[in-house]
Amino acid sequence: MISDEQLDAYRISGEKVRVIRDAIESNDVRGIILAWNDTQVMVRRPNKHVVKLDRNYVFQPYKEPRKGLDDL
Repeated sequence: MISDEQLDAYRISGEKVRVIRDAIESNDVRGIILAWNDTQVMVRRPNKHVVKLDRNYVFQPYKEPRKGLDDL
């Protein structure tokens, strides 16, 4: 699970993140962190839609190469 400190750093910097939900790359969510609670994170996608995602997914900076689930 991603830490509050890491989420806050992404939020303050406005850095685009990639949320890896499964092994299929097209299912990844990219956007910026808006808010979070104990179980969910709100991410604004490039099309301005806001989605709620589970904190147990893998969060990484979008500019880094995608990590496969095998690499985690």
